[in-house]
Amino acid sequence: MPARVPPPSRPIGSATRGTTNPNRLRRMDRWIAAAHGPALRRAAEAPVAVDLGYGAAPWTAVELLDRLRTVRAGARVVGVEIDPGRVLAARPYEREGLTFAHGGFEVPLPGGARPALIRAANVLRQYEEGEVAAVWRRLCARLAPGGLLVEGTCDEIGRRHVWVALDASGPRTVTFAARLGSLERPSDLAERLPKALIHRNVPGEPVHTFLRDFDRAWAAAAPYAPLSARQRWIRSARTLRAGGWPLTDGPRRWRQGEVTVRWEAVAPRG
Repeated sequence: MPARVPPPSRPIGSATRGTTNPNRLRRMDRWIAAAHGPALRRAAEAPVAVDLGYGAAPWTAVELLDRLRTVRAGARVVGVEIDPGRVLAARPYEREGLTFAHGGFEVPLPGGARPALIRAANVLRQYEEGEVAAVWRRLCARLAPGGLLVEGTCDEIGRRHVWVALDASGPRTVTFAARLGSLERPSDLAERLPKALIHRNVPGEPVHTFLRDFDRAWAAAAPYAPLSARQRWIRSARTLRAGGWPLTDGPRRWRQGEVTVRWEAVAPRG
């Protein structure tokens, strides 16, 4: 029997700035509930979700619990923060199904439990691009079978958001989501690309080509603008799909201001 590896003596990772606001992650939560909801409902036991690096206030963890319970009544959430002061400040918000723990990328859970979901929003932005893959692997290794890691970046009030969804096999999809009235063009979302992609938005890289084609589709869909930004976005997504981009969603999600594309279509070269 192999020797048990002792837990690390200190949390792995670095503290974020801690910036947070109520409803900042609503777009990501809404997508998680739709895309991962069936897996959460199928879980034999009440699934555990981790809000990793929730920040200086616990709003996002509180909201994640409420949103997950719309798809699985017994869902539980553990907010994990590397700053012990933030954990202490969050403790008064604990309730049935919601707890807070001191930790980092090792994702400490009682009894060595493995989460069905890890959400890491605005956490890796401060790291070097070369560090991202190792963090992804570490976090995915903590997931329960069939679990999901969602990692991405958004603006301060959650109007613009881009995230990568990963499972045990690695990155699967990238989702671009926005309050459509805030966009002049889809490439406005480039400033919210996650760390793995933000430095790759240059000519010759697939993500740059995707955003260029999205902008062209958006321009071609200008006649739909008088109907609504939503109708223009849906038409643009249809054009992207017709042009060969492997979108994994359809009009139901596009109406929410989302477009999801397979990771390999936009992954960094090399």
